[in-house]
Amino acid sequence: MSQRAFFPRKVTREELNSLVDKAADLIRTAVDYKFILVLLFLKRLNDLWKFEKQQAMQRLVIEAGLSEKEAEKEAEKEVYHAFNIPKEYLWDEVTKSVRDLPEKLATAISEVAKLNKELQGVINRVDFLEFARNQENRELLRQLVELFNKYDLGGEEVSPDILGDAYEHILMRFAPEKAKEGEIYTPREVIKLMVEILDPRPGESVYDPCCGSGGMLIISHMHVAEKYGKEETRKLFLYGQERNPEIYAVCQMNLLLHDIKNANLANGDTLDYPRFRDNGKLKQFDVVIANIPWNQDGYNEERLKKADFRERFILGYTPQSSADWAWVQHMLASAKDNGRVGLVVDNGCLFRGGAEKQVRSKIVEKDWVESIILLPEKLFYNTGAPGAIIIFNKNKPPKRRGKILFINASNNYIKHPTVRKLNSLSDENIRRIAEAYKNFRDIEGFAKVVSLDEVRANNYNLNVTLYVTPAEKGEEIDIFKEFEKLKALEAERAEVMTKLEEYIQKIKEAMK
Repeated sequence: MSQRAFFPRKVTREELNSLVDKAADLIRTAVDYKFILVLLFLKRLNDLWKFEKQQAMQRLVIEAGLSEKEAEKEAEKEVYHAFNIPKEYLWDEVTKSVRDLPEKLATAISEVAKLNKELQGVINRVDFLEFARNQENRELLRQLVELFNKYDLGGEEVSPDILGDAYEHILMRFAPEKAKEGEIYTPREVIKLMVEILDPRPGESVYDPCCGSGGMLIISHMHVAEKYGKEETRKLFLYGQERNPEIYAVCQMNLLLHDIKNANLANGDTLDYPRFRDNGKLKQFDVVIANIPWNQDGYNEERLKKADFRERFILGYTPQSSADWAWVQHMLASAKDNGRVGLVVDNGCLFRGGAEKQVRSKIVEKDWVESIILLPEKLFYNTGAPGAIIIFNKNKPPKRRGKILFINASNNYIKHPTVRKLNSLSDENIRRIAEAYKNFRDIEGFAKVVSLDEVRANNYNLNVTLYVTPAEKGEEIDIFKEFEKLKALEAERAEVMTKLEEYIQKIKEAMK
């Protein structure tokens, strides 16, 4: 691969999304989509490093009076860069020659990971050497590199929002396929709804115990930036734990591309070994938010009794078939006394009996359930089931105590803009649901405030449709238009009757 004869230009959001779409079309099923994510991330590091070097050189020449040659040498030092990348491991150097491209990439990734603690176990989880064992894949890698070389991904013009969008675009593009393998991608509209309701603020902590690719944390960060200003995001403290080491790496890169550098992420099984602790106790947060693994099996009483901080499950253990209420208990235990908790669940956990009902009834009696929202069907890539959001509040306002707000949003959706078989939530859908939660009052066919007495009478069944049935959409009638239609039909009927009478008369005459 010869030196590029053109100067890569800055990229727009549309161009970058188109670029990663082309990369996705190239790899198809030949390689895991995470190769695209790593290449995008490495190219960003390279172009950001070059931009930082240029900025440092200008300052050194103007402010320190160095010559350009002296300034260039000085500006390559680690102190001037967000990441420590020796020049020989930069993308531009590594991708000069196609002959040994996989080997150089593998070496560069390994060395850069060693030099940057936050990149260890993140960028070095993709094995380019193994991938490039055959000539077809080596050629595919060359094409991917050539594709990413078309644009400059550094500098002030290429904002983290654009890069983050492209990263999310890849995740969403492969979500339907990866859902079959158990990877969960929560639609960003569902997260926006949850974040709007939970309303994280500067000075607060946000925790996702099964953070996946980091969507809950990223959108919480964006919420604070939009509502309070970008500077205030420095006062927002983000925490996430993810069991799958590869998805954990994806999450790290996703956050960094969104320019979120202060998040605390951990790798490990949350129900067995929660990583975040405070003075030997389970750490507690202001906001706890998650799309838990629905009906996760394998976390029965025997296992949970061996878990760290088993006191999390003081209200009861879950059956082998579903850990939903174990996750709920962990999240409640991880919330401060005035903390807010929101999670996406399978509807089944709202009404199933047995051990799940025992835990559910105790949580209801503690008056921690604030609202349950039934979502539309076909929002999620891994299931057509509608799902529900449960909002818990350990310190409800006086007016909400002894009550639960049920919201039936099953009819509040639009068709998905890109995936034919899916639905989505519009901004208006999100606004309507969030306002119903904030107002906490009855809305015919949409929301109902229910007393705990009524829930007890229903045997602690929290199924939304038991309390709120969507109002049937009445057909709008234009009375003037319908009257004109009726007159036309009457005229047509009169004409038919006249002809019929003529035919009958002719028959009579013929029979004489």
